Formats: sequence, C-alpha cells, structure tokens
Amino acid sequence: LQILSIAYLQICRTKVKTNKIFFKMPSRWSQAVLVLVAAAAGGANAFVTPSPAKVGAAVAAPSVSTTARFSESDPLRGVYGEESRKFRRTVYTHDDWVKHRSSDRFVKNLSSLTSSGIYKSLAKEVVATTAVATFVVLYNCLVGGFTDFSGVTHAPIIPANDITPVFGLPLTPFTLVSPSLGLLLVFRTNSSYGRWDEARKFWGLNINHTRDLNRMATAWYGDMGDGKLRVIDEEKRAEELKAVSLCTWAFVRSMKRHLSPVNEDEEAYKAEIYERLPSAQAANLEAATHRPNRALYDLSMAIDALPMHFMRKNQINTALSIFEDTLGGSERLLSSPVPLFYSRHTARFLSAWLLLLPFALWEPFKGSWNHIAEIPATALISICLFGIEELATQLEEPFTILPMQGFCDKIGANCDEIVSWAGDGQEDLIATNGVASAPARGRVMSFVRPKN
Repeated sequence: LQILSIAYLQICRTKVKTNKIFFKMPSRWSQAVLVLVAAAAGGANAFVTPSPAKVGAAVAAPSVSTTARFSESDPLRGVYGEESRKFRRTVYTHDDWVKHRSSDRFVKNLSSLTSSGIYKSLAKEVVATTAVATFVVLYNCLVGGFTDFSGVTHAPIIPANDITPVFGLPLTPFTLVSPSLGLLLVFRTNSSYGRWDEARKFWGLNINHTRDLNRMATAWYGDMGDGKLRVIDEEKRAEELKAVSLCTWAFVRSMKRHLSPVNEDEEAYKAEIYERLPSAQAANLEAATHRPNRALYDLSMAIDALPMHFMRKNQINTALSIFEDTLGGSERLLSSPVPLFYSRHTARFLSAWLLLLPFALWEPFKGSWNHIAEIPATALISICLFGIEELATQLEEPFTILPMQGFCDKIGANCDEIVSWAGDGQEDLIATNGVASAPARGRVMSFVRPKN
C-alpha cells in the first residue's frame, strides 16, 4: 500500500495523460491523507496473532510428557504466550545434548526466528515501535521532501515550519543512557534466572531425599537395635513399605498441584490420587486446605508405623524436614515476585527508550533511500531488547515451565522400585528350636537378625 500510494503521488505530479483522462495534481491535504494511509499500512506486522478459537483448539488436550517441546512438525509451534509455557518443560537426554551443541545450531536458531514463541509474544511492542519509525519516515518525507523511485528529489508536500517541523532528536542522550539500560536488563534477567535455578534445586532436593527416605525405610525395616531375632511377615512388610512409597509420591504430587494453576492440574491431580492411593487417603487429601501438609502428615504416620529403632526413625524424619523447607521455599518464590517497582521501572525505561529511538535514527540513516532503513533497524533493535525483558518475565515464575509432572512420575517409579528390594542382601537366619543356625541368604525368611 505504501508503494502504491507513492506511485500514485508520482503519477499525479507528472500529469500523465492516458486514454484522454488527465490525472491532475491533488491538493496537498489529499496527498497528506494518502501518506498517512501508507503509514497505517507500515504498521502491519509479520507477527500474526492467531484467533482465540484456533489457540483454544490447539491447546485443548496438552500432553504432560516430561519431554514435551516444540518440534519442526509440531502443530503447537504457533501457540505462544501463556499457553506455550506448558510445552517448555523440557528434560534433556544425551541425544538432546548432542543436538544442543551441534555445530549448525546457529543456522537452526536463525531459521526458526519467525516461529519463536518469545518473539511472537512481543508483537504489540514491536508493532508500536515500528509504527513510530514508519510515521517518522513518512512525516519527514512530507515536510522535508522525498526521493522517488527514479532518484528524482521532490520538494516537500507540506513545507516545514514552526508548526510542522522535521522530526528528529540527537543520538547522544540515547548513547549516554544505554549502559544504564543494559545494567537494568542484566540485573532483571539474572534475578529471574536465579529464581528459576532455586526452584529447580528445590525439586532436585525432593528427588534426592525421597530416594534416601525410601532406601532407609527399606534397609532398616525390622531393625529394633537390640540384636534380637524377630519374625518378619513379608506381606505386612511389603504393605507397609508400599504405603511409605505411595505417601512419598503423594507429597511431591500434592506439591506440584499446590504450585500449578488450578485450571491446568486440578482434575488430573484428583484422577491420579484416586487411582494410586486408598480411597480414604485420597479423599482426605482432596478435602485438605493445604494438601502438601496433609501428605506430609500421612507420610509421617506411615514412617511411624514401621518396626524399627526410634533413632532410625528420627534419621528418616530428617528428610521430612527438608521437604518442608523445599515446600516453603517454593511458596516464597510463587508468592513474592521481583519487586514490582524494579520490574516496572525497567519496562518503562525500555519502552520510552525504544519509542523515542526512531526520532534519533532519522539522521544516521540519511544514506538510505528516504531514510527507510530506519524502519527495519528499529524493528530489529526492538525485538532484541524487548526479547531480553520478555525472557526475564517468563523466568520469574519458574514452576509452570519446570517439568514437575515428570519429576513426580520419576519419584514415584524410583520409590516403588526401592521398596521392592526389601530383604535382598540381608542376612537371614533360620532358627532351629530357638537357636540360630548358619547364615543363609535369600528371599525366604522366618527370622531376621538386624545388623548393628
């Protein structure tokens, strides 16, 4: 539309005669209207926002896989913004790391520039700065003159005066404040990444200490610390250790639900606890106001029911205190963002800097045709700087981009496997008339003498 408008103005200037119809020179205000129409067209943007119906259809049934992420053929590549967070919960394998450090990663990253969800989330901001740059170029051409496609320079349509001056700002102020803006963006990004890293470490502690807890419960089962032989009911042992494993899983799954949006995880949470836990325990969890605390209480009771020395139980209960710490730390991150005045000042500073930048770029781009290179330059600078701020905002709340469902599934599988080892490698003594005979190893046990 810009090209057609300029071409029409050029035709009007030269009064071309075609089929006895004269294209007369329109009034200056008519030409101004045409240029403003072209400016409106310049606000068009390649970042097209999909309709809500299409977005809803694309994310109606999201996967909870721990490796859910966009692939080249993934139909969800067009989904971005808040809905895309559930598809960024990646867990890397060796093959993923090989691809990650591939020598052609730069080419692949550049080729996916237009499909990036981060950049598409910046559509409004980039449109705004690009529209300002387009307006500056077209307005200054109106009041300062322009060059047509044949290289002929024309007088201004609206001569510049005190009311309609040529817009422009010196570049020096922008150069002087650039280091300050850079520092604000660096601190903003670092603080957000620190929050993500802390949340990931909390879940790392959960993974480590859930394994540790079930290992100790399984290895020390029946150890009363007095060295006496005791009858071990294998079915009862398997039942009690299974209860410990399930209660451990119930805690991390309840923690995941506690840190996730209600509309995303509530129904899945209820389905999972009723599938894996006894119905009474699942109902108690569902009815609890603070579900992770209820799950920790159930886990404490399951540990307390184990036949072992109280010192052993105390050592196992240390893991529960660590779970309380990770839960409390996660709640702190979820409820306390980076101070809002810091985030808002950074966003305002960045927005003002980029919206005024086109006025300062008018003179530096005088070497291009009608200063038109200013428009793509402004768009590129906006994408880069707004992109840094967008990354910080996306990282600030880390739980909806962490693969917590994958962590929970992994913890549940590991704990079930550990408790299934009960009795393996322990010293079993078959008693004859109450006197222990030579030691034998195996799964068949009548009596077990705990190790000191």
